[in-house]
Amino acid sequence: MTTEAFVHPYIPNTAPDVKQAMLDAVGAASVEDFYADVPEKLRLRRLLDVPAPLPAEQDLARHVRGILAKNRSTEERLSFLGAGTYNHYVPAVVDEVIRRSEFLTAYAGEPYEDHGRFQALFEYQSLMAELLAMDVVNVPTYDGYQATATGLAMAGRLTGRRRVLALSDVLPEKLSKAHDYTRTGLDIELIPTADGTADLVALRSRLDDEVAAVWIETPSATGAVETQLSVIAEAAHAVGAIVVVGTDPIGYGVLTPPAMQGADIVTGDIQSLGLHQWFGGAHAGFIAVHDDPRFVMEMPSRLFGLESTDVPGEYGFGDVAYERTSFAQREEGKEWVGTAAALWGIATGVYLALMGPAGMAELGELLLARTRYAQQKLAAIPGVTLGDTALHLREFTVRFGGVRAADIVTALRAQGIEPGVVVDEQTLLVCVTDATSAADIDRLAAALTDALDTHGTTDTSKEHGA
Repeated sequence: MTTEAFVHPYIPNTAPDVKQAMLDAVGAASVEDFYADVPEKLRLRRLLDVPAPLPAEQDLARHVRGILAKNRSTEERLSFLGAGTYNHYVPAVVDEVIRRSEFLTAYAGEPYEDHGRFQALFEYQSLMAELLAMDVVNVPTYDGYQATATGLAMAGRLTGRRRVLALSDVLPEKLSKAHDYTRTGLDIELIPTADGTADLVALRSRLDDEVAAVWIETPSATGAVETQLSVIAEAAHAVGAIVVVGTDPIGYGVLTPPAMQGADIVTGDIQSLGLHQWFGGAHAGFIAVHDDPRFVMEMPSRLFGLESTDVPGEYGFGDVAYERTSFAQREEGKEWVGTAAALWGIATGVYLALMGPAGMAELGELLLARTRYAQQKLAAIPGVTLGDTALHLREFTVRFGGVRAADIVTALRAQGIEPGVVVDEQTLLVCVTDATSAADIDRLAAALTDALDTHGTTDTSKEHGA
């Protein structure tokens, strides 16, 4: 049987006559026509290396269970992994609520006329706005990477400029997403950090009236908290640039929110607020702005608010300024934002309602204290130094003298410990959360000490020709 005649058991519309009818309807000669603009270097030009289709559902289920059985969760191993997906404690009530049939649906968690769900998302937006000290927060969409990229795109449209100055260490995956999402309208310029945070001298030398946005990540990819945000915002605003902050809201029970330090657009991910890691994370993005129509009308995603009904004096919950969205404008939209991650917004709403201001403050204090304790314990080990002296929340880097970070990871994995994410040859990104106890950190320090002693002995013997 040829590839063209193959009818896939799981993929619809693969029957040859159906495919031909679809091609005829759009005037295409073949499926290849749809990929004509994809660069040749990105084309695979071969069949995918996948197993033969399994005709029986039970066979497929067994095959997938076998794949999943190879995974090891952070419940089974001591994990210090972060870098965008975090192992925070999720209260049982969060899962209980979002598993209810009223919220858990087959499409987007969001029937379009479900006013109870609209209210739940309105409450989520309100709680997030309070945490971020902002006025307007969108319904969750995609992930934090896309949300930050959208924030930058908004700045480009508002200013009519192209240049973006990125002042912080950015996760490589997030930077790639931002480049990809904005490449037709913006040019992102990276300004190296100074001891973990923004280099103000370098910023001032690059600022001019062609800069659309100054982009700050706080905490940064290395967990550094930007303490100069007010000064950065003042300098950016002096040349008419917009301040876009990418952040994780987990610390704003104790840290000053970016909006109170001059940020115009605050973006990020809500995975830390009541969402599990789930083999890659239940991610959802937020975009927050002040109550300024110029900014609100540039937000491409949905907003839920109080709306009047056909009954005088009666109010319900529904879309606000729907006409600005790509859902309403379709191909004329300023920016396309599709399926929302509304279910995750409800989860975060439950989490924030449960925690309250006091709970978020306690959590923030715990994370700062636990981070500092971990830094002190690891920095006390001979051969280990901290990556910088900045204030850190949850994550920080350590450097090893004369030992490869990848070798340390391999050694500790053998003991059931995931010590962190390798940044470069000698640098490791370590993450601690509220799910990490002081005893866990002590165990990491002891295991790291033993591993360095072992590798140090090996390195010494090699230097002496052994």
